[in-house]
Amino acid sequence: MPELPEVETTRRGIKPWLQGHAVTQVIIRQPKLRWVVPEAVMALQGQVVRELTRRGKYILLHTDAGIGLIHLGMSGSLRIVDADVAPRKHDHFDLVLASGKVVRYHDPRRFGAFLWADGDPLQHALLRDLGPEPLSDMFDGDYLFAQSRQRTVSVKVFIMNAHIVVGVGNIYANEALFSAGIDPRCAAGSISRERYVQLAQAIRQILTYAIECGGTTLRDFVREDGTPGYFKLELKVYGCTGQACAGCQNPIIQITQGQRSTWFCPVCQT
Repeated sequence: MPELPEVETTRRGIKPWLQGHAVTQVIIRQPKLRWVVPEAVMALQGQVVRELTRRGKYILLHTDAGIGLIHLGMSGSLRIVDADVAPRKHDHFDLVLASGKVVRYHDPRRFGAFLWADGDPLQHALLRDLGPEPLSDMFDGDYLFAQSRQRTVSVKVFIMNAHIVVGVGNIYANEALFSAGIDPRCAAGSISRERYVQLAQAIRQILTYAIECGGTTLRDFVREDGTPGYFKLELKVYGCTGQACAGCQNPIIQITQGQRSTWFCPVCQT
């Protein structure tokens, strides 16, 4: 599933093709995504994309008429293709540009979204209650420590809560906790301020590096030009069941938390 680095990689990749360019046509082939694509998205036609931003895992297309919101879901991708390239199966919508290029959305599982906001997009029902961006100045160890007090949920589930901080999905939660040496099973409220400082730094460093690598290709994610992301080559624990820990050579173990798989080193993470 595309996580924050994959979405940010996509945003950066399509930005030169979209920002400052006019959308001449919106083609919806399959409106039944996670939510039915609203008729309001047709307001993009004839509009210049003034800015392309991201909030959490949503890509925001800012125009004078309103803002388009795109979510990649579990298997979605946005690619830049020439207008004469025939759509494939699971190519659900196109944004045709005056330049002759097309931004094409591909999503085999149809769990993504294409929505519309007339006012402040940050007040949209899907965005207004999100936590801070992990790469912003609002996110640090002091913030995590304050939010974690009295919480008995595991620290891994805690940092994956989008109301606490956005974009720390399963891959990067596992990797950040390993980097910080924190056992993912620990109760969030039991962890000290000092260790949360380490964890916040690990989250920022790992997400930043993953973006530089173009994201993580595990199964579905590809970049806007169809090439894979390469952070997979840097994974220390995620998906590494039974492999030797990079720190102590003991085997990485796998458990289930909150219906998601967790990988960690029982020696290095305490």
